[in-house]
Amino acid sequence: MDTDTQPVVLITGALTGIGHATAVAYARDKARVVVSGRRDEPGRALADELRELGAQAEYIHADVSKEDDVRALVERTIERFGRIDIAVNSAGVEGEPGPVTEQTPGNYAAVFDANVLGTLLAMKHELRAMTAQGSGSIVNVSSTMGSRGAPNAALYVASKHAVEGLTKSAALEAAPFGMRVNAVAPGPVQTAMLDRFMPDPERKATALANVPLRRAGSPEEIADAIRYVGSGAASFMTGEVLRVNGGRTAGARRRNSRCATALGRGPLAYTDAARRFPAAEEAVFDDVRRPAINVNDP
Repeated sequence: MDTDTQPVVLITGALTGIGHATAVAYARDKARVVVSGRRDEPGRALADELRELGAQAEYIHADVSKEDDVRALVERTIERFGRIDIAVNSAGVEGEPGPVTEQTPGNYAAVFDANVLGTLLAMKHELRAMTAQGSGSIVNVSSTMGSRGAPNAALYVASKHAVEGLTKSAALEAAPFGMRVNAVAPGPVQTAMLDRFMPDPERKATALANVPLRRAGSPEEIADAIRYVGSGAASFMTGEVLRVNGGRTAGARRRNSRCATALGRGPLAYTDAARRFPAAEEAVFDDVRRPAINVNDP
């Protein structure tokens, strides 16, 4: 196989979870892969893992909330492989859970710097490179929370709404130049973070019972969706959000009766009930209650 004809794929937030699975999937396709993150030792180990699968792979340190890092990431990718065919922007954090009445400017900045500014800066420099080459496909990683609300997760929810808005606007700007911009929005995915978030097997089983397919997805299933959206098989798709959540957004959700009762006593009572009885609440499915845990380690 002439590896110089294989697509060049840049993945942010590649060290864990969905980002890691996506990097492995592209490596198995023998793509040329650049992975980025903030932890150098795991990053170099991932690049070695991808090479063992037969891919040309490089790790480049980058904090997506810092423009100099993102600019250098794109420039070094171009220097190494000459182009960027597909960019997957999966870096993001959850931030501090809690009601709106307890949020702070610091909490806001932590979430929006990683999830929104990071996506914006990545697309800014990826699109500049793709414009010069006249082609390219970007896939941003959103969430089920990008299209609905959830108690105790306002900042994360708002950030994912913003990611989807950025995706649609960038798609309209990029389309005349032959580039596509889309997003994939996962629901509950079986990762180490999901286990940390719901260590009690009974609680986890109750939560996943509210997913129509009665289970969590796997990182590999989300990676497959990302590969499809980024590929030529989806060449007439741009500005779209592919929701991969086991049917979670197909119909009305079942409200926890204890939370519904508390709602009649006011928002603070509802918040307390949602914290204590979260199984049927929307936020449980995107792991947004644990503080300061990286979704895909930007």
